[in-house]
Amino acid sequence: MLSVGRTVISINLFEKKFCCDLEKCKGTCCRYGDSGAPLEEKEAIILEKIWPLIKSYLRDEGVSAVEEKGTSMIDSDGDIVTPLIGNNECAYAIVENGIYKCAIERAWEQDMIDFRKPESCCLFPVRVKRYREFDAVNYEEWEICKPALEKGEEVNLPVYRFLKDPLIWVFGKKWYKEIEIVASELEKRKNHL
Repeated sequence: MLSVGRTVISINLFEKKFCCDLEKCKGTCCRYGDSGAPLEEKEAIILEKIWPLIKSYLRDEGVSAVEEKGTSMIDSDGDIVTPLIGNNECAYAIVENGIYKCAIERAWEQDMIDFRKPESCCLFPVRVKRYREFDAVNYEEWEICKPALEKGEEVNLPVYRFLKDPLIWVFGKKWYKEIEIVASELEKRKNHL
């Protein structure tokens, strides 16, 4: 673990290679899970406010899930999450050419809303756990992301670089510049061994 500002960062962000390969994985991260996507409290409020603007982007089963469970819900661990269709896919997931994508992001791309999508979705496969004293920034390895690991190795793209824009969005440019310095130092150390 490395410390930058008020964050404690898993070394895996620098060592693991990752690059989404939607043609192979088909957006499975939106499809499978034991819970919905984690939400910040402020994001749950945003989803409630933008619901009328994004409703038309969802599939019928997604609309039904949101109308039944709400724009967000509390899961069995007590966390705020997106609702699910049945017990699997996110209610906000849409399918385009056999690939699962995000209806919220689609509405954002079409300038219907100014909220791109939940932070946890933008940062996936990185998860942020907020504590009073620090934020833990961890990489979570999922079997469903095996194609992304393979492609990441192919193109030699570390997780932190793959997630550059989302990390800047969440933590800021100054923080990301510090991450790049850390990565450079880690690379120098590795080359000296």
